[in-house]
Parts: sequence; structure tokens; C-alpha cells
Amino acid sequence: MLRIDSHQHFWKYDPVRYGWIDDSMSVIQKDFLPEDLAPILKANGFDGCITVQSHQSEQENEFQLANAEQHSFIKGVVGWVDLQSPKIEERLDYYQQFEKLKGFRHILQGESQRDFMLLPDFLNGISLLKKYGYTYDILILPDQLKYTAEFVAKFPDQRFLIDHIAKPNIKQQELKDWEKEIKVIAAFENVYCKVSGMVTEADWQNWQPADFNNYLEVVTNSFGTNRLMYGSDWPVCKVAADYEQVVSIVKDYFSAFSQTEQQVFFGGNAIEFYNI
Repeated sequence: MLRIDSHQHFWKYDPVRYGWIDDSMSVIQKDFLPEDLAPILKANGFDGCITVQSHQSEQENEFQLANAEQHSFIKGVVGWVDLQSPKIEERLDYYQQFEKLKGFRHILQGESQRDFMLLPDFLNGISLLKKYGYTYDILILPDQLKYTAEFVAKFPDQRFLIDHIAKPNIKQQELKDWEKEIKVIAAFENVYCKVSGMVTEADWQNWQPADFNNYLEVVTNSFGTNRLMYGSDWPVCKVAADYEQVVSIVKDYFSAFSQTEQQVFFGGNAIEFYNI
């Protein structure tokens, strides 16, 4: 079975376009391209990856799809499209020609309206995704989990995925509210979860592998191993950890699980979810 990193990014760094990369993240204020990731994936035993948008524009899709066309290890792209556009169906139809475009994402975590995902026009866009076979990555912060249950409840047949376990505050070891709300979301069987982005929610300089155990336990108990998948969040992870460290956190945790469970976590679930 292929081993897949289900969440990473490529960009040609531009301080305006990528304004979210502030000076505290200076280590990633540069270009990160497929030729940078390929040897890292290989060294860590991965066969491929899913590249995810990091800028909200259709130009981003063109850039990522061109990368995917040139590099066979890029198995899929999660792009961006204006889900609120009156021409959304036209755009979804246009993107059908790109086999590697698997789904879409909106940076919900950055919206000042915290229940943005419940806006009628946004819901209309989401309602059309299944018809075209597209997935949807949900990028939120913990305060948005309460709206997310209502959101996913509206679309029982749409394939959803929570990015970065919804970014709990690992640095302060905040668990209770996040755990309660994650369990509510996990009750929807069409919702999967990416075990990714954890190191950036921890203390960047001083995290320990044990810091993540409670969070890993919650998502594993809530979603089960059949709805979890590994993602590195490379190169964003580099602000706190190198690729090998990110892998080892989850590898060590899941080493107690069966071979089959490890295989679906490190590839099988991503293959099925993204239709690779």
C-alpha cells in the first residue's frame, strides 16, 4: 500500500501574498518547491503526497496543478475556488479536466465572521461539490468547532476532512472543550481527520513528544483508525520541527496499533478519501 503524506504545501515566497508567514516564522520565508520535498519523502519512506492550497486564488490552483503534472509523487491537489460565487458550478465544471484536483479548501480560520461556513452562499457552493466528486478540507480553530457540527450535518453525503485536528491549544495543554466538540464532529461518519499541524500548536522551542499523547488519544478514540490520516504540514512544521520529528511523533504513538491500522493511517485512508 502506498504511503501518503496527506497535507503539505508548496509556494514561491512573496511577503504580500503570504502575509500570514510573519517574522516569527522566518525559517519558512522562502521558496518551497517539489524538488525540495521529494528527497525528504523518499528518506522517510513515503511514496507521495497531497498538496494543499496556501493562498486563496485560482492562480494558486494553476501553480499547484502544474507542479502535480510535472511530479508523479504529487498524487492530488486541494485547491481553492470561490464557493460563494454565482458562477461556482461553472468553475467546478471547468476543473473536471484536471484529474489530480481532488477537492477544495477555504481558510475559514482566518475569517472574522466565525460562523462563515454557515453563510447561505457558502453552503450553496458546498452543496455542489459531491456532484463533481470533490472533497472539502475544513480549516478551523477550536472556537469554530461549534458551528462545524451544524455545517457538516447539512451534507451527510459530502466527504469532509478536519485539517490539523482543528488546531487545539497544545502549548497550554487545553483539552476539555476541544475534546467535547471533536467527539460531536466525529459522530458524523462522512468526516475524516488529518493528524497534522500539531507541532505548530505546541511550544515551538520546547515541545516534547508526550505533549501530543492526549490529543492523539482523543482523535483516535473519536474517529477510529479508519478515518484518520497522516499529514506533515511541511514546510509550515519547520517553525517547530523537522520532517523526521513530525513523523516520529505519530509513528511512535501508532506503533502500538496493528500493521493494518498503521497502513491505513499512513496511506490507505488518504488513498480512499482523495480517490488516488
